Amino acid sequence: QVQLVESGGGLVQPGGSLRLSCAASGFTLDNYATGWFRQAPGKEREGVSCISSSDSSTHYADSVKGRFTISRDNAKKLVYLQMNSLRPEDTADYYCAAVGGWGDCPPSSYEYEYWGQGTQVTVSS
Repeated sequence: QVQLVESGGGLVQPGGSLRLSCAASGFTLDNYATGWFRQAPGKEREGVSCISSSDSSTHYADSVKGRFTISRDNAKKLVYLQMNSLRPEDTADYYCAAVGGWGDCPPSSYEYEYWGQGTQVTVSS
C-alpha cells in the first residue's frame, strides 16, 4: 500500500522553528520527485518546496526562500522540511507529495501522484 504520512506540525511562536517529516512507504522514493505544499484557511494551495529525484536539486517559493530547507533520506524513505524564522503567514496545513517518472520537479501540483493527509502548522504569539 502506497502511503505518505506527515508529522512534526504544531504551535510555535513567531521566529521559532519546526521540522516536518514525511514518511513514504509502498514505493521506491529514490525515483520520485517529492514536494511540500501548504494551504491556509480561505486561500489556495501553494507549492512550498520540491526536491528532484535526478540530482536532488531543490526549489523554493519566494516566500520561504532562505528560511526553509528541504532534504531527503532515500534509505530511510523520509523527506524533511526544516522551517526557520517562522512567521504568522506560514500558518497552514502542510502536505507532502510525490510523483515518479520525473527527473526534476513537475511544473504544478496536478502532476503529483501521491499525497499525505497533512500536518497543521500554527505560528502565533
